[in-house]
Amino acid sequence: MRLFLDWLTTHGAPMSERDDERLWAAVADHSRRRLIDAMLISGEVTQTELAAQLPFTRQAVAKHLAVLEQVRLVTRRREGREVLFQLDLDRLELAAHAMSRIASRWDQRLMKIKKLAESAHRRKATQGSAREVLSGVKIPPT
Repeated sequence: MRLFLDWLTTHGAPMSERDDERLWAAVADHSRRRLIDAMLISGEVTQTELAAQLPFTRQAVAKHLAVLEQVRLVTRRREGREVLFQLDLDRLELAAHAMSRIASRWDQRLMKIKKLAESAHRRKATQGSAREVLSGVKIPPT
């Protein structure tokens, strides 16, 4: 997560660590990810249109949109009587990039753990083989 903060700081949109945590919490929710997917397909859309596409009430859509707006993943604009919502694709790309980098770091950590486990398994197997060989050897008393 720190990488995301670092990237934003060096590329113009500084965030606090709290803002960063709120972003991760916002995209962690399955319902909000479904809403994001629907917005990716539909582009600019009203709450009512989103509610028609998803198994959520209009009020639930409004609450999810409010959370996404707070973390600046969604913007709104008024057109006459309607309020249109749109994903901030640049911000979404930043979040996706940061998640990808975190996933890569976890892949590296898991690979290290795998190598350690395999090494320990080989040592145990080698020790077992040595014991089997030595168990058949008669050592004369001294």
